[in-house]
Amino acid sequence: MRRPQLIKKLVALAVLVSLSSALFVTSTQKAKAAPAVNLLSKISPDLQHMLDSGEGNRHVKLIVQTTPNSQGLISNLLQTLGGVVNTLLFALNIRIVDTTANSATVIAADPNVTYVSLDAPVRSSGHVTTTTGAQQVRGQNTLLGSQAVDGSGITIAVIDSGIDAQHKSFSSPGKIKFSKDFTGQNRTDDPWGHGTHVAAIAAGTGTPTSGMFEGVAPGASLVNLRVLNSEGVGSISGVLTALDWLMTNKGTYNVRVVNLSLGTPAINSYQDDPLCNAVRKLVDSGVVVVTAAGNIGKDAQGQKIYGAIHCPGNEPSAITVGSSNTFGTDARNDDAVTSFSSRGPTRSFSVDENGQKHYDNLIKPDLVAPGNKIISAEAQNNAIVAESPELETNKYTTSNMKLMYLSGTSMSAPMVAGAAALLLDANTNLTPNLVKMLLMYTAQPLNNFNTLDQGAGELNIAGAVTVAKVVNYSPGILGLGKTSFGQNLLSQSAPAPQTTISIFAFLWTQGIVLNHSTITGQNLLTKYQVSYGKGYLLGDGITEGLVTQSLNNNMWVSGLTLGQFLMRSNGTAQFGGSVFFSNVILLGNGYVLGDGFVLGDGYVLGDGFVLGDGFVLGDGYVLGDCSAGDPGPGMR
Repeated sequence: MRRPQLIKKLVALAVLVSLSSALFVTSTQKAKAAPAVNLLSKISPDLQHMLDSGEGNRHVKLIVQTTPNSQGLISNLLQTLGGVVNTLLFALNIRIVDTTANSATVIAADPNVTYVSLDAPVRSSGHVTTTTGAQQVRGQNTLLGSQAVDGSGITIAVIDSGIDAQHKSFSSPGKIKFSKDFTGQNRTDDPWGHGTHVAAIAAGTGTPTSGMFEGVAPGASLVNLRVLNSEGVGSISGVLTALDWLMTNKGTYNVRVVNLSLGTPAINSYQDDPLCNAVRKLVDSGVVVVTAAGNIGKDAQGQKIYGAIHCPGNEPSAITVGSSNTFGTDARNDDAVTSFSSRGPTRSFSVDENGQKHYDNLIKPDLVAPGNKIISAEAQNNAIVAESPELETNKYTTSNMKLMYLSGTSMSAPMVAGAAALLLDANTNLTPNLVKMLLMYTAQPLNNFNTLDQGAGELNIAGAVTVAKVVNYSPGILGLGKTSFGQNLLSQSAPAPQTTISIFAFLWTQGIVLNHSTITGQNLLTKYQVSYGKGYLLGDGITEGLVTQSLNNNMWVSGLTLGQFLMRSNGTAQFGGSVFFSNVILLGNGYVLGDGFVLGDGYVLGDGFVLGDGFVLGDGYVLGDCSAGDPGPGMR
């Protein structure tokens, strides 16, 4: 029997099995008709493209997401098809499978399978304590103790290319609690050089440099999970394996924050994508997940690009961070969004049974943080500096004390991861949703940049920690069903919505970014919100029709203003400035916001940017690294 005929028969068998199991009832149950299996909606677009292109016999690695506690017939099917289950990720309900692409159709027909996608490459995306406001909270006390706010007691997991543990930025006893390799190279140091730089931005010790080049949360501990190899390349399956380990072991090391300064093209809708689903599980379990937005903010001609947020930055529960440029000054009146920083909306999509694409079109990033020419720890003998010697700062000659420059949203993300650690140090009972809300609410809107450029605005640690300290820390107020809806969230009156950094005073955004809109109002702070609890998504607080939106009063209290437009910021409030465009564009599932749609000062990427034109999965060229419009060496 020829293989295509065998595949068709196996699909029919799998569907028949699913129908038969659905029709089996006890004597007290009433039989129900089983729904038809929609294979198009269960197979990722890039995998379907491979099948449609006649490459079904190609040997691939598949990521198979399943229902919880499902044993299913996957292993039995693979024995017939000639494949094997390579890895079981129990905490994430994922199996990594080696087989042919054609097998995906059979596997997807299993009712225990929720989604099948290709494994693909992932890669890194690219005086900070003063300009972010971190220095202002160093001497402040925590909510429950007298220790300064520096991240002590909080552990940040850095999922990257490893950490050079010998560098003096990590010289504090017990700084790196645990290291594990997921690349197969059996090492946890950093021959690539990216992870060391990232980890030191988040939590590097400033003692060796007399505080001049210290991390945002120098008191925080680190867990080093190496997923990028010595060339800076990893795989989705490798990242998933690290996240699965983290789900199981986070309590052992008190991991409260995860930093992902890496990415891959955002093709699958966040509802289906395995990386996004893994991130959601971590957030629901109480871990703050920070991701880099990517570095595709302009094309080779310097034209502004919209729609290039990469995965897992397209996951709504994550804190997705774009890059700002401080121009080397502490004052923030001259700050701007860097030209390379990826902008929203997210263009990942699902495909229905009719082959119609439905784009997520989420507003991202959530906020921006410094990411241009950031000085941080240099791993010894790393490949990045070997390729680009000009990135060496020459500030120190001692081999384990050297510093290097890097630019990119990879550097912005650990700024926010460190900030999250400071908030959790100030108030350990904060949920991930509260951390995300506080960071957005207190952000500074940057002049002349719209919501898709900057999200809520630029990171303001001083303001966020000030509010975190007065959030009511009773466990019952954090979405555990012990507090009445609408109860005051703060233990005292709300602080004035303004921060001064290096003489320059600025107003906070006083609003937050949701899935397809924004909301603003002081009740975001002063009233208890169901949306801040574990297991909730902030964006679910908005009820949406095709072209309409309204607040979900079961998740938000009154007194909040729903944004009807994305706006250009004039530097005052979140909704200051002229109209950018109506939110109808975001709610049309791609019907209005078409590929190449011009937005006045840029254009939205077409699908070809992700699925072709040099960005084909498997080519090792991934979104967020050495991208079109790369400003030069050090862009990661």
